Amino acid sequence: MLQFPLWKRIIILGLCALGLLTALPNAFYTRAERHNDAVTAAEKAGFETPEQEADRALWPDFLPSKVVNLGLDLRGGAHLLAEVQVADVYKARMDGLWPEMRKALADARGEIGGIRRAPSDPSELRIQIEKPEAMAKAVEVANGLASNVVSLTGVGQKDLDITAEGNQLIVRLSEAERAATDDRTMQQSLEIIRRRIDGAGTREPTIQRQGTDRILIQVPGVGSAAELKAWIGTTAQLTFHPVVGRGTDGNAIAKPGTMIVPSIDEDEQGVFYTLDEVPVVTGEDLVDARPEFDQNGRPAVGFRFNPSGARKFGDYTATNVGQLFAIVLDNEVISAPRINQHIPGGSGIITGSFTVESSTNLAVLLRAGALPAKMTFLEERTIGPELGQDSIDAGRVAAIVGTVAVVAFMIASYGLFGVFATVALALNISMMFGILSMIGATLTLPGIAGIVLTVGMAVDANVLIFERIREEMKTAKGPARAIELGYEKAMSAIVDANITTFITALILFFLGSGPVKGFAVTLVIGLVTSVFTAIYVTRLFVTTWFDRKRPKTITV
Repeated sequence: MLQFPLWKRIIILGLCALGLLTALPNAFYTRAERHNDAVTAAEKAGFETPEQEADRALWPDFLPSKVVNLGLDLRGGAHLLAEVQVADVYKARMDGLWPEMRKALADARGEIGGIRRAPSDPSELRIQIEKPEAMAKAVEVANGLASNVVSLTGVGQKDLDITAEGNQLIVRLSEAERAATDDRTMQQSLEIIRRRIDGAGTREPTIQRQGTDRILIQVPGVGSAAELKAWIGTTAQLTFHPVVGRGTDGNAIAKPGTMIVPSIDEDEQGVFYTLDEVPVVTGEDLVDARPEFDQNGRPAVGFRFNPSGARKFGDYTATNVGQLFAIVLDNEVISAPRINQHIPGGSGIITGSFTVESSTNLAVLLRAGALPAKMTFLEERTIGPELGQDSIDAGRVAAIVGTVAVVAFMIASYGLFGVFATVALALNISMMFGILSMIGATLTLPGIAGIVLTVGMAVDANVLIFERIREEMKTAKGPARAIELGYEKAMSAIVDANITTFITALILFFLGSGPVKGFAVTLVIGLVTSVFTAIYVTRLFVTTWFDRKRPKTITV
């Protein structure tokens, strides 16, 4: 039967209207984008500037405002390939293990004699034993500090590999622990980079692991690769130290247990602080950091510690009122305020020669945490927006030429039925952009290729249906029955063809990366919308026309 129930007509037309409405902001891309940026910035800051209010007014608040994000090849931006120095983590582990190992061996001093740390490779810990004949005892004590490897592949294995060589005890990470440490380091680096870039308000960055120790970073809309490196290349290791002294001699030799650190405050040019080497609290205890203004209206950074850090911070400020307390970021003193009173809440403010932008960037870095290891940038590229515009123009020309060719072919081949297919094709493309906008997808140049391919595939189902109707007109009793049989008998071929393509697209999505995924996303969405418009939308057009005209015969 050709009749469509009213509820089905409402659903079909409603979905088409929803697709057009959600795709509408893309037709006014710049205005909708500026509106979205203004809304996001105002929500983050908690207030709205006159410029943001003007940008927000560029697009009505009652209409959908999401637009398709443009990828690096369309918008321009920065591309980095970074190598994570995972060996830095081995050194940190050995340095952190030494005090614990020294205490354990000191408890057995009566058997093994005196101990001292010997020079060694950064990835290992060498301890010289006074009584080599007691090396077995030293190995036994050291093995007592080993624990199980925390990984699926290292179940049942220890994290330390302890051997003896002459009068030296050698401690290394086991192979299983190295593999687990490498994986944790990479995962932590990926997460911190993602948090730093997201905190800077960028759109749809690509951050993914490549190989064992490399990370690919692509961020659309960034002015240069140097700007992107400034966001992610800083380790942001924050520590709070007691101040031992203050002077102007940067070449002075620090006493044991202290360190000499320069000040970067503009009001203290050439000043060096002598600090206690052991920090009171570190950035690991930090749970929040945000840009603020101090009591004089100057930009600053507010911070807050977790309960453990708050307790240590509160205890120190209670017993050291009147003393200077240095805030050190990456071995540079950014501020050294005087403790005026006990600070029990675990929160405070970092003042210095900040601008609004620098205080915001510092808050982002502190909130994201410290990178577990240094990164070496092996490759960096800046893609200008003009190159992205060239890609957009080329993609637009390809899409227009492809669409015009398909429309001309369909109308020339199938007449009025071709017109129905053309209208359905326009709705199909609108629904594609509407879905891409709603899910926040990123459109790349391969994604445009997927859209162009979908334009051709979208009428494929209509071709199968129309050709089947032609065949049925030769044998069926009347045009109504021919149309009905045409849709019924073409259904299996349409479903089979699209399912096989759908499976291929899913494989590309899950196994591919970057541009391949972009192509797969648009292809999958295009398949769904093209099947919907071919089976339901064109059929609604045909049946509505047939009900009104009631022709005795039809020409397809």
